[in-house]
Amino acid sequence: MDISGQRSKNVTELLDVPFDYAITLCGDADERCPFFPGETGVIHVGFDDPPKLALVEEAEEEKMDCYRWVRDEIRALVEDLPGFLKNLPEEKRS
Repeated sequence: MDISGQRSKNVTELLDVPFDYAITLCGDADERCPFFPGETGVIHVGFDDPPKLALVEEAEEEKMDCYRWVRDEIRALVEDLPGFLKNLPEEKRS
């Protein structure tokens, strides 16, 4: 899937789009985006920060493995998103 034309968007660009959930993946987003406008539930799922993981690695391939590992963790979450949301305690669906 080619996502080269994609870009990060400011939440104000999405105000007219109805979402059931907004899912934040990094600590910075969890701190800076504690809510989402409208009736959207906000769920935080923390993942390791690949650049921080890569700092302790010396070889370029090992650094890339840090990014791949987090990528694969995010992929697993997305692939199981319906099950993840189904099993999420009600109090986590803010």
